[in-house]
Amino acid sequence: MTIQAAFYTGHKTFTLEQKDAPAPGPGEVQLDVAYVGICGTDMHVFHGNMDARVGNHRVIGHEMSGTVAQVGEGVEGFAPGDLVVVRPLAHCGECPACQAGYTHICHKLKFLGLDTDGALQEKWNVPAHTLHKLPQGMSLETAAMIEPLAVAVHDIRRARLQAGETALVIGGGPIGMLIAMVAKHVGANVILSEINPNRLKMAAEMGFTGLNPREGDVAAQVTEITGTKGADVVFEVSGTQPGVDLMTAAAATRGRICMVAIHAQKAQVDLFRFFWRELEMVGARVYEAVDYDQAIQMIADGLDVNRLITDRHPLAAVQQAFEALEGNATAMKTLIKIGETA
Repeated sequence: MTIQAAFYTGHKTFTLEQKDAPAPGPGEVQLDVAYVGICGTDMHVFHGNMDARVGNHRVIGHEMSGTVAQVGEGVEGFAPGDLVVVRPLAHCGECPACQAGYTHICHKLKFLGLDTDGALQEKWNVPAHTLHKLPQGMSLETAAMIEPLAVAVHDIRRARLQAGETALVIGGGPIGMLIAMVAKHVGANVILSEINPNRLKMAAEMGFTGLNPREGDVAAQVTEITGTKGADVVFEVSGTQPGVDLMTAAAATRGRICMVAIHAQKAQVDLFRFFWRELEMVGARVYEAVDYDQAIQMIADGLDVNRLITDRHPLAAVQQAFEALEGNATAMKTLIKIGETA
């Protein structure tokens, strides 16, 4: 069987090609891909920043939803027609992290859609252990948001955010906005720091307190809002030095900082502030199975992630979809629709 797939071929270029779609092997499941989301990592690939990792002939994409088409030998618990999403992590099972039960940060972790071919194709064979089944009737378009929502769920869990606490989210892109949504869902008071007026408008519509660093001292405003206390938990999602400066300045005594962003350059951190206020910082990388389960349940319970979907394109327009995201001040989440049943 031949299918259509979108290959990243370097130099900000995707090409649509026909490729073979072999039957799933032992322990594998073949999926009919429905929707694929474009994330910040995908944009880094598009810009050529990850060529050393992905090469110049790779099907990328990992935020997805789909339907089981075939199951391979030895696969149990899944059958054709099941609605599913993929948790795109392949661990080695042998390294110290895996042995400690932290397979999501395996020392030899392979990320499906980066280190292997991904979801921007009509059919995708994946290990059965990466699948999460969806409730019947859940929209596959909505389900394509489960992967980034699971990132936010993991961040909230790592930060130990509790109802009644004040959370400051630095950076209002898709992940920052999802963190704010999950924080509100658990009962926290949410403040979002962002320079994009369109994102600040969306934050206000969602019931968050939006602050613009270009219009005032955010740390001082957070201190005032919290009655001189500061934020109980700070999520650094901006990936910028000003964001790192703000995370320590706005944190309450014994506040908790969750590092979500990937900082390509070593940032300068105010360690005196850590000492002076006995701050705590944790890293948060991708997600675990429980985070996927919680994300699925939150959507089933009515968490409205659809409001973050701002653009939809067919697979044939994948090149235009990536180009449209360049410097787009209003876009949040773009989905690629694949297949007639999506």
